[in-house]
Amino acid sequence: MPTPPSPRPRFFAELGVLYALIAIAAGLLGFALLADEVIEGETHGFDEALLLAFRAPGDTADPLGPAWLEIMMLDITALGSTTVLILVTLIVTGFLFMDGKRASALFVLLATASGGVMSTLLKLGFERPRPDLVAHLVEVHTLSFPSGHAMGAALTYLTLGVLIVRTEQKRRIKAYALTVAVTLTLLIGLSRVYLGVHWPTDVLAGWCLGGAWALGCWLVALRLQRHGDIEPEESGAGAREG
Repeated sequence: MPTPPSPRPRFFAELGVLYALIAIAAGLLGFALLADEVIEGETHGFDEALLLAFRAPGDTADPLGPAWLEIMMLDITALGSTTVLILVTLIVTGFLFMDGKRASALFVLLATASGGVMSTLLKLGFERPRPDLVAHLVEVHTLSFPSGHAMGAALTYLTLGVLIVRTEQKRRIKAYALTVAVTLTLLIGLSRVYLGVHWPTDVLAGWCLGGAWALGCWLVALRLQRHGDIEPEESGAGAREG
């Protein structure tokens, strides 16, 4: 008599979905609260204090720390630029396409592209100018709220991190992938404040919305998998043998 399947995997899968829904709700709520405070001008004191905390006392053009720290921040902030995020997305999309996962490749492309469009529309809607309190250490041309670098990094790197988690069986590799994605997202957002081109609340809003968007895309992917519209997660044996 065959052994009935254990309900534990399904239970943990449903628990993961519940946690994701809670995180999405928290992210959207956080963004809404930040947006409301920014519109009312209630965040001005917080933004100014934190922005000045990254500059030498008495010189708003001189960032804290040695010269190599500024160079490092310039390199880190480039990882969240539109050009780099597009290249990373296209590289991953190309890999999935060549690996026979064409539906997954299209999904990743649409998820990241739609998030980028939303970021641009929100900037135009809020029309918040860039900080003029300190000198900009990198050239910028777009509006400020929400931070496109913070949101784009959260959306792109977290989406790709979750993609790795879906296809990898070893827990330490899952943890490593998510840790790298989260760390990159945080460092990129921090670099925007350090370089003086974003108010801290711009970055916080970008993190909230980008993280919620990435988790939402993950839930959509799960649903599409169950309906057979995109490729299912590979089994442990198949993944190791392939």
